[in-house]
Amino acid sequence: MNPFSLEEKTILVTGASSGIGRQAAITISEMGAKVIITGRNPERIDETFAKLTGTGHLKMICDLTDETQLNSMVDGLPILNGAVFAAGIGRHIPVKFIRQSDITSIFKTNYESVVLAVSRMLKKKKIADHSSLVLLSSTSSRLNHFGGALYSGTKAALEAYSKNLAIELAPKRIRSNCVLPWFVDTPMVEGVGNTITQEVLDRFREMSYLGFGDPVDVANSIVFFLSDASKWITGSSLVLGTVL
Repeated sequence: MNPFSLEEKTILVTGASSGIGRQAAITISEMGAKVIITGRNPERIDETFAKLTGTGHLKMICDLTDETQLNSMVDGLPILNGAVFAAGIGRHIPVKFIRQSDITSIFKTNYESVVLAVSRMLKKKKIADHSSLVLLSSTSSRLNHFGGALYSGTKAALEAYSKNLAIELAPKRIRSNCVLPWFVDTPMVEGVGNTITQEVLDRFREMSYLGFGDPVDVANSIVFFLSDASKWITGSSLVLGTVL
């Protein structure tokens, strides 16, 4: 039996409309799972859905920062064997320019939506025993940079949350782990150019010992954590693409 197989598993992927979330959904489907994808943009969710391998997949349009929509989405889920929380936004703001609205926006998307989604899933008994939760963090949680205070803060908070989650869910053999990618060539990284200079971005490329990653590199690591190959791993954070 292949311990990396996801056959007979049902997996939720948030933020599946583009980037790492989209590739994660595609790769998970290729490994045999039934995939439920969510995102805010119907057209992009349709594009992801069309790329999935196999049958029995579902798509749900949901703004995870809207608690009413989030609760409705969770209530409509089947029983899950795993979930990937890939929805997030990246924004570089020097500390002296941070406003309350920036804090609310970034933390609501990157941190609060995950916490509230998991809480609702557990209350509604949507997560089966022996399941695996994978939270998408970032090397920014540890390798800080100018303008990254809020983004880094959300990812550090996510890792701390994941470790506590791992402890609380261990009796049910439900695992929680984080994946921390370095820079990956996605629309989010392309958009970074709007908030930092090309010089800074080039410097990050120079710091990349193995170069910038591809979304499939992250997706493969996510598959590992969802699979039975990692059934003895919980509360961990896997760094991808750089040396910390």
